[in-house]
Amino acid sequence: MSAIAEETVAAPPRRRLRLALWLLTRSFSSMLGLFLVTAIVALALLGPWIVPYPDDVQGGINLANKLQPPSFAHWLGTDEVGNDILTRVIIGARISLLVGIGITVAAAIIGVPLGILAGLAGGRLREVIMRFTDLFLSVPGLVLAIALVAALGPGIVNAMIALILVWWPGYVRLAEAKALSIRDEAYIEAARVAGASRARILRRHVLPNSISPLIVKMSMDIGQAILAVASLGFIGLGAKPPTPEWGAMISIARGYMPDWWWYAVAPGVFIYLAVLGFNLLGDGLRDILDPRSNRG
Repeated sequence: MSAIAEETVAAPPRRRLRLALWLLTRSFSSMLGLFLVTAIVALALLGPWIVPYPDDVQGGINLANKLQPPSFAHWLGTDEVGNDILTRVIIGARISLLVGIGITVAAAIIGVPLGILAGLAGGRLREVIMRFTDLFLSVPGLVLAIALVAALGPGIVNAMIALILVWWPGYVRLAEAKALSIRDEAYIEAARVAGASRARILRRHVLPNSISPLIVKMSMDIGQAILAVASLGFIGLGAKPPTPEWGAMISIARGYMPDWWWYAVAPGVFIYLAVLGFNLLGDGLRDILDPRSNRG
């Protein structure tokens, strides 16, 4: 990384913020990611008020308009029951974003405290936490999620629960590694000698020094969670019709390929752009918040 990027680590808070924003604006990929994420968030927030056919969200039937190609009346065409695809895709943005953020935040709430506790406590407690974490990490994430949803039953809530159970071990690993790297630092020892409690050390020193990599991971995991939920929806284990979830829409649309291609392409493009946006933004945040991770 450049010296300018590394300077963000040691600069005063206000100057560090200015440097971070300046670095972000200098990166085309980061700005593209920020634009895509902002657009997805705006669609999620404004969707119910800007969609052209609000009644189509609940899966109304209008067979006279079924499978119409893109036109001025229906910019992305219509589906097999005559619903406007643009309307359903925009509302699907809200569902996918809320699910992605919910999975990521819940996984972090579970994993980060366990990881920090394991890193600071050490000994037998650390062994128990990390071996339990390894048990979850030993099974491919999507395979484990499919098994859990199959046991819990199909549905968007059960899909979220399954993915939270799959996601939290990654945060345990990250938080534990960060806690191990700083627990023997001089300022931690000084705080112990001064009589600071473990809770105070955690609040004043460990968490502030662990937040940057956690923000980066969470920003990238939101996109991956959106993709995972869409994958479960595609195989029939996620949201059920008429819920306008992107993966479930593609699952239905594949039966109408290739003649009515717009049906599958529209939600597929939105999934791609959402995941791309969060990944690019996460890369940009990593360069700014944790520049040492990219040293050559």
